[in-house]
This record gives sequence, structure tokens and C-alpha cells, in this order.
Amino acid sequence: MTTRTIRIALCAGETSGDQLGAGLIEALRARFPDAQFVGIGGPNMRAAGMDTWCDASELAVMGLAEVLAHLPRLLKLRKTFRQRVLDAKPDVFIGIDAPDFNLGVEKWLKQRGVRTVHYVSPSVWAWRENRAAKIGQSADRVLCLFPMEPAIYAKHGVDAVFVGHPLADAIALQPDRTAARTALGEPADAPILALLPGSRLGEIQRMLPVFLAATSMLQRDVHGLRVLVPAANAQCHAAIEQIAKAYPLPASPCTQWEETNIRILDGDAQRAMIASDVVLLASGTAALEAMLCKRPMVIGHRISGLTYAIVKAFGLLKSAHVSLPNVLADETLVPELLQDDCTPQNLHAALLHWFRDADAVAALQPRFLALHQTLRRDASARAADAVTELLSPSPSGRGPG
Repeated sequence: MTTRTIRIALCAGETSGDQLGAGLIEALRARFPDAQFVGIGGPNMRAAGMDTWCDASELAVMGLAEVLAHLPRLLKLRKTFRQRVLDAKPDVFIGIDAPDFNLGVEKWLKQRGVRTVHYVSPSVWAWRENRAAKIGQSADRVLCLFPMEPAIYAKHGVDAVFVGHPLADAIALQPDRTAARTALGEPADAPILALLPGSRLGEIQRMLPVFLAATSMLQRDVHGLRVLVPAANAQCHAAIEQIAKAYPLPASPCTQWEETNIRILDGDAQRAMIASDVVLLASGTAALEAMLCKRPMVIGHRISGLTYAIVKAFGLLKSAHVSLPNVLADETLVPELLQDDCTPQNLHAALLHWFRDADAVAALQPRFLALHQTLRRDASARAADAVTELLSPSPSGRGPG
């Protein structure tokens, strides 16, 4: 009697998805040493032993205009890819994030008898909860990064499992600030602000001028303030530098760029946050990362006026909070200054509070630690367990029994 080789197809569309996919492949291989992994992925998934038919970068298209420009290519890619997956007769297909691409592939494959998993739930807790039912039409099982998500899916009869967040596994419960400062060549005792305006050019252009104006005000109150601005890539670095030169610190027309305390880093966002005293950031995964780094933060965010008007008019935002630390705590742990409230003056006041109130910072630490422990679940192993359970009912033959 020969043992059938497990075949697993996956699709990841961004760097974060590629990292998630690599961790999942390694955990699945520990359970199925001879398993075959095929599909769309990046360098991390290839290094984990996946046969990539196409690189994840092919799906990494941001912004409405960019998506429209690439739509014919993406539609053709999806059509070709889903047929190739079907022809490969996998035991399961796992779509990792990239919901605009993956949910369509999953639905098509599920209708043809392939078991499907969606790894990383879209933010159903924030936007249009009824999407959960539609996601259930695509995925036999949803792997959730946050504990409040499975209950939402359960209301719609969708099988969803909380597996924890890989960032919570990767970041130490007590990050070493001294080591981070040494690695970055920063003084051990200087006040440091980490400034993260976003990783997309449009977001940087919208948020960085406001952030720098607030920082310029803050430097008058916090003597010797140093500012670390991590750039996601070379394009972001150039955009940040161009904008930053218009806002020299401290605010003075005679200050030369070379004399300011602004440092633009190539990557190193997590290290910059650990090294900092306070973080100023746009909402998103960076807020979660700052929380895991145990740093007090201020969230400042603006979206286009038209988008904001649509969100308000149709009541699309269901959550009372937008930043993950506050969502997870179900209360306001850190200030969220959104849209018209996101002004240099308001940001400055919120930042100054953290720099001056040591007791408030100290009170935040056990709250962040508790949330970190809630998310720290060995996510890759749990995700692999959830996939394995889905495979179990069909010990022979491909696809569901």
C-alpha cells in the first residue's frame, strides 16, 4: 500500500502574505513531510519549498487607478491560475489575504469540489459585516488573526478559526529598547519619536506634511528630540526626503537639512518603534506593531474627502474605533485623530502628553502586554492544524469526499 502525497495549492499577493505563507508551509511540512506546495508566492514561500508558478508581485497592485490599468492582466491571470489549480487536483487551496483576487478563485474552485481556506479575514468587524456570509460562499474555513472575528462569521454560519497573529509570535513580549538604539546608532538617553506616515506614496504625500508640522512644534517642547522615519522602499524614501526638506526641524528658516535630527531609515520600522519613546503613525498594521513593541502612540489619519463622505453617508464603518489596539481592547487606549481632527495642533498635544506623562505610559504597558499574550498563539502551527482538520475527512483521493 502506497501513501498518497498531499498536494496543497496556495496564493499570496503581498510581502506580508508571502511571509504568512512561508510560515504556514513550514508548519504543514512538519505534519506532511512529503507534501507538495504549488501556486503563487514570493521569495519566502519559494525558500520554504513551494513551486511558484507566478510571483506574488504580479498581484501587488494598489489604488483604484492602478487596479483599473492592470485589470485585464489580472483577470486573465486569475482565469489561467484557477484552471491550473483545478488541473493540479490539490487536497486544499489556501488563499492568503489579497481578498479581491483570492476570494474569486476560492469560490470558483469550491464550486468544483476543491476544499478552500482563506487565511486572514478581511476587516468584517469594521466594514460591512454581511461580507462574512459572502466570504463563506468562497471559503470552507476562514483563518482569523484576531479573536473577535470568528463570532462574526458564526452569526452567518461560516466556519472560522482564531489562529493568532504571526507578529505577536515574532515580537518579544519585552522588546529590548537599548539593543534597538545601539543597532540604529542612536543615543541611549535621547528622546526619540518614530514617525510612520504609511507605506504607499499617496498616503505619505497626504499624511507626512501634517505629521512633520506637528513634529516641528513638538521639538520646541522636547529638547533634543530625534525623529526616525522608516521608509518601506527606495521610492518611499525619495518621497519622504523630498517632503521632509520642506519641514526642517526645529522650525526655523535658517536650519539646514543636514543639521536636523530627522533620520530616514531604509526599512527597520519595527526596530525604530522599539527604539522610540513615542510613535506617530497612520492607522493600519503599524498600530498593531507599535502595540506589540509596547510603545505609546498617536494615530493620525485622513482619507480623501469623497471617500470619507461616502463612508459617513452609508454608515460603512461599524466599529467605534479604527486602530487595532483600541479595537482589541474595545476602549480608547491610544488617541485616534481622524480626518478634520488630524491637525498639527491636535497631534502635537497628544504626542506631548506621552512624552510628559510617565505614569500614563506606565499604565499602558500591562494593557499592551495582555493584548500581546492574547494574540501570541503560534499562528503558523495553529493555521496548519486548522488546515489539517479540513483534510482529515478525505484520507484518499483528491478534493473533498
